[in-house]
Amino acid sequence: MRLEGTAFGKRNAKRLRREMTPPEVALWLALRRHGGGLRFRRQYAAGDYILDFYCAPTRLAIEVDGEAHSRGDRPTQDAIRDTWLRDRGILVLRYPAVDVLNNLDGVIAQIMAIVIER
Repeated sequence: MRLEGTAFGKRNAKRLRREMTPPEVALWLALRRHGGGLRFRRQYAAGDYILDFYCAPTRLAIEVDGEAHSRGDRPTQDAIRDTWLRDRGILVLRYPAVDVLNNLDGVIAQIMAIVIER
């Protein structure tokens, strides 16, 4: 099943690729270096959502969550989005931004273990 982004989502994804946060940039560079030959897309439009990173062959989405993801209605929005993706066979991995910055090797090791498993 292919995930199809809306026209607005695709424009928004393009803008977000230019405005990646430092943890997203660090993870992106590490995924490119250690991706096991798989192609990870960054700021990928899927339906009405933008995925921080997406690997189509493994149907894996990776989200880097800053502190805003724990405030207000964001946890509820994230849960709705994760359910939408899960219903389409996508596994969502969420990493706090601080973990990406402080333990990038550990995050990459976990991602690669899941990629191999899938």
